[in-house]
This record gives sequence, structure tokens and C-alpha cells, in this order.
Amino acid sequence: MLYDVHVTVAGPAADGRDAIAARVAGFERVPISRPGLRAASVAVCVLLREDVPGLLITRRAAGLRRHAGQWALPGGSREPGESVEDTALRELREETGVEVCAGEVLGVLDDYATRSGFLITPVVVWGGPVGTLTKQAAEVARIHVIPLADFDRPPELLRIPESPALVLRLALLGGYVYAPTAAIIHQFCQLALRGLTTRVAHFEQPVFAWR
Repeated sequence: MLYDVHVTVAGPAADGRDAIAARVAGFERVPISRPGLRAASVAVCVLLREDVPGLLITRRAAGLRRHAGQWALPGGSREPGESVEDTALRELREETGVEVCAGEVLGVLDDYATRSGFLITPVVVWGGPVGTLTKQAAEVARIHVIPLADFDRPPELLRIPESPALVLRLALLGGYVYAPTAAIIHQFCQLALRGLTTRVAHFEQPVFAWR
């Protein structure tokens, strides 16, 4: 069943699969080793709508115990025996109905350690043309596909009294998406659209995302 799926198409088309794949393949990721954090993966999934590449992003359900109502990339904790890539593909399928084979994994970005106790590894996948998107009602309120070109702008950096590090956020659909999701999106779009390596693991998250 199809639920509240919103596809926005705007701005110039970005490069296609081959160009994005080449840029991601050449990326030298920075892993993080921090005992005590729970290993997790998120899917940075590129979908095509009228040949315009977009990024799949979800709005989390309001009733969740953690990060309710926040913007998120499909993802979750790694299960025993799963690889980083396996987790991302499973969570993508479970949360949005998008089936992607292992051969469409383009690469892995920098790890990001969250204040809420997770070590996130972003996995870039090519999802091809947008098909039927089916949300997992328990976790996902809405699914959006946002043109990559919409993220081709400088992020906003905010100071908060609780931390010396700057909070990174991006404008999205009349509001904002914050780190860690915004940090991962920014790193990916700088790489995919401009071929730039941009480190983001040092950026802070807003206090509401700390638990």
C-alpha cells in the first residue's frame, strides 16, 4: 500500500549513475572506532524521477521512543552477522519498500558518532527509477524524494551553549534537517555533485537529538 509519498522535482539534473559511482568509489572514508556505541547503518539512496536524481529521506513517526518526528535516512542497528551494507539494504527495504541488490551499493561514507549512542555508517546505493514506495507505518510517517540539486547550497552552522562544536543544518521543505542526517546528506551531495571531499563527523547535533 502506498502512503504519503512526496516527490519534489526542481533544479538542474545532477550527473548520472556512472559519475556518482566514480566519485563515491574514489572517496577515502574515515572510520571511527569508539567502544560502547551501537553499530548502525543508513542508506543514502539515490532514485531517479524523470531522469533527475534525488535523495530518499523519511520523516520518522511521531510515536517513536527515539527521534520521533525527525528527518532521517532509512537505517537502523546492525544485527548479528550482518555487514554494514546488508544492514543498510535491509532497513531501506523494510522502511520504504525499495529493493536494491548488493551490486547497486556504490560505496561507504565517513562514520558519524551520535550523542544518542550510535555509530552510523552511511552506505550509498543506487535505487534507479522511483517505483512504489511503501512506508513502514510503525516507524515512518512520510517518504520524500528530494532532488540532489536542492542540497547544493552551503549548510547553516549554529552555535549552542551546550557544546563548543557547531550544529549543522540544511533547509528542507520549509523547515530544517539537522545533523547527523544533515551532515551525512551534505557530505554525500558535495561528493556526488561537486567531487569534493568534505568531512562532517565533527559537527554537533541539536540538543533535542541527544537522546
